[in-house]
Amino acid sequence: MKAPTRHSTAAPSDPDCPEPPSAVEGGPVSHALSRVARLHRIAAGKRLRGAGLYPGQEFVMMHLWDKGPVRQSELIKACDLDPSTVTKMLQRLESAGHVRRSPDPVDRRAVLVEATEESCALLSQVRGAWGDLEGATLAGLGGGERAELMRLLRKVEANLCGEAAEGDSAGGCAVPRAPDGGG
Repeated sequence: MKAPTRHSTAAPSDPDCPEPPSAVEGGPVSHALSRVARLHRIAAGKRLRGAGLYPGQEFVMMHLWDKGPVRQSELIKACDLDPSTVTKMLQRLESAGHVRRSPDPVDRRAVLVEATEESCALLSQVRGAWGDLEGATLAGLGGGERAELMRLLRKVEANLCGEAAEGDSAGGCAVPRAPDGGG
């Protein structure tokens, strides 16, 4: 049996960008986005290690730094993560002295989570890590290309938010669905 003919979306001479598997032939952009997201997460993890954070924990901390004390249930919704994942993250962050959990004075069944004073030192490290990551991610792109990439990513995000909203939750979407032709 002869293998199906494929049209590669990868640069043929680039060994770091292998030809995608034939099963993704109908979705080369989705495959590329998946690979880029995975590589971006790896790169973020390397930069956050210096601050003693695991990937994903910085989003919890960012939310707490911006919002102040919040209920754990609100944090779970805001980060759009599984409750057990957030609980594990909070246990690690609490052991490291970055967060404090306490009973909510309004509803003693609920738990309030807040960033500690000590965690404020992490803020500049997280900002620095994300700034370095931005530089590495966008290296070689000019100002116009960066703006166009951001415009297109916002449209893609809005499309996927619409898709996620059809399920049980909004999928953590913070952007409204982009109108046709807009961005």
